[in-house]
Order: sequence, then structure tokens, then C-alpha cells
Amino acid sequence: MSVPQFGRREPGRAYADRPAAFVVVERNGLIAVVRVSFAKGGGRLDLPGGGLDPGETAAQAAVRECGEEAGLKVTVGEPFVRADHFFVNEEGFDNNTRGTFFAARLEAAAPELKTEADHALAWMAPDEALVALDRESHAWALAAWLRGLRAEA
Repeated sequence: MSVPQFGRREPGRAYADRPAAFVVVERNGLIAVVRVSFAKGGGRLDLPGGGLDPGETAAQAAVRECGEEAGLKVTVGEPFVRADHFFVNEEGFDNNTRGTFFAARLEAAAPELKTEADHALAWMAPDEALVALDRESHAWALAAWLRGLRAEA
């Protein structure tokens, strides 16, 4: 299976590969998203998730990041899609995010897990999240998740 590449490579940037894991968490028909606030103003809207720590699996990272960013305790199964994304963060660091996306089951709110003060949990209708997510790879993964739900119905 080929992995789609999102984002645009900017000239003069190296884009090191950065394995990452993200989750789609549904509750009462709404999708968990995180609003990331930048220190210099502005921000972006993402699915919960982020880079893998050394020795960590994608599934472990997805669970950890969901707790750290959104204060949610989740469980994940097998990934449902993978997508790469050329990405430059607010501090100017560039990488090619090698994203693994999981459907997550919400176990509980766990505010004690939240450690990232610049991330805030929000719940959005899936169609609103599709157009509001900043990274094309996240919107594409959410659309794939939604299509999978329709196929299972």
C-alpha cells in the first residue's frame, strides 16, 4: 500500500523523517481535536497526537500523546491509515511527519495526564473538523475514518 505525501517541500529545507502517531476519538458524534496556541500568537487545529519517543511504538505514542495534549485516556487498535506530511512547526523546525493514524476508544477524561499547556481539547462535528484541521494529512485521515464507518454500517 502506498503512503500519500501531503504538504509542500520548501526549498532549502531538509525535512528529516519524524515518525508520529495520531488518533481519531469519537464521543457522542463529535471528534476530539486539539487547538495548539503559539507563543507568538496564532495557532493550528490538529488531531491529538505527535512524535514517537525513542523505543516507543506508534500505538504507545498515540495513547501517550492523547493524554498529554487532550487529557484523554484512550485505547487503540490497529492503524487504519498512514500519511506523510512535510511540516514546518511554529519554531521553524522542518520534518516529514510519517504519520500513523489510529481509531481510539475513549476510556475516560484524564486531566491528570495533560502536560502540554499550549494544547486545548475541543469537540467538533466531523464535517466541521474536516474543513478546520490545518494539516491536509489529518483531514484526509479523518475522511478515511468516516468512509470506513459508512462501509461498516
